Amino acid sequence: MNLIDIGILSKTSGVATSTLRYYEEIGLIRSVTRNGLRRQYREDTLVQLALIALGKSAGFSLEEIGSMFDKDRKPNLPRSTLSERADELDRQAQRLKTLSNMLRHVAECPEPSHLECSRFQKLLRAACPTEAARDVLRHAVRESDA
Repeated sequence: MNLIDIGILSKTSGVATSTLRYYEEIGLIRSVTRNGLRRQYREDTLVQLALIALGKSAGFSLEEIGSMFDKDRKPNLPRSTLSERADELDRQAQRLKTLSNMLRHVAECPEPSHLECSRFQKLLRAACPTEAARDVLRHAVRESDA
């Protein structure tokens, strides 16, 4: 079993030593021994840190990430939870794409007023979270035209 010193683990993983100590404190990773005052970790801790980084990037809390490891700190990834998060990320990506399109159009629209622009109105309706909000928007745009 090859061991990695906390400083080497930090440099290799890009995770600050203070963060490594915190992850250990909350049970996400585990040191196996010490060399003097320096913590030593198994090499597979790098895999755990990569999974933690991936989980954080996907929006999981550290508590949720912790539940994705078994008692031996081996990954136990719940496929249905991951699928649900992927679906949410897809929805978020679509919302961001709509927002990007809207901002780009607002910046480039040749109409004297954006509310006169049918494309802008369509983008604005797409950004509304509910059908009721879209109906209110349709009504408000018609009144501004009058």
